[in-house]
Amino acid sequence: MNAAMRLFWAQGYEPTSLSQLKAVMGDLSTASFYAAFSSKEALFREVIDLYLATYGRVTRSLQDQSLPPRQAVEAALRQSARMQSDGEHPRGCFITLGANNCSPENAHVARLLEEVRRRDRAGIEARLMQARAAGEFPLEFDTKPLATVLSTVLAGIAIEARDGRGSADLDAAISQVMTLWPASIA
Repeated sequence: MNAAMRLFWAQGYEPTSLSQLKAVMGDLSTASFYAAFSSKEALFREVIDLYLATYGRVTRSLQDQSLPPRQAVEAALRQSARMQSDGEHPRGCFITLGANNCSPENAHVARLLEEVRRRDRAGIEARLMQARAAGEFPLEFDTKPLATVLSTVLAGIAIEARDGRGSADLDAAISQVMTLWPASIA
């Protein structure tokens, strides 16, 4: 399963062929592949779950209510940057890059990853609203634009990492973007 995840992560859903998948999974026969997974899409769905349970844990801080909002968001960004720029696996984010150029007949596959990204955006928005409610910044502060910026940075890390940007550069960029978080008024 790890080999299939790395292949989908490196190439994306559509460019990854059944022949490649069977080869990286121990030269499975076609019959064995379909007996185990029923389809390429079913395997892709399993790979999404595996990624989220392993590498994708980097954004779990967004849901960790024991962390202050700013710390939760910053941790998600920094952990994501470190993971995505690690050379031990395909660079970038599988959730961002795994199915972004699907043909219309596979749009439903792209929506699987879109839903995960939507949850991360919602997590960022929720943490910003929580910070506002806690008095970290003025009640009239509109959290939506900052949530969009932070979500865009989270997604953009995938492109920068895929293009070879290292963790030190990404970390410096995150430090810069975190200055957009309003100074506490509490």
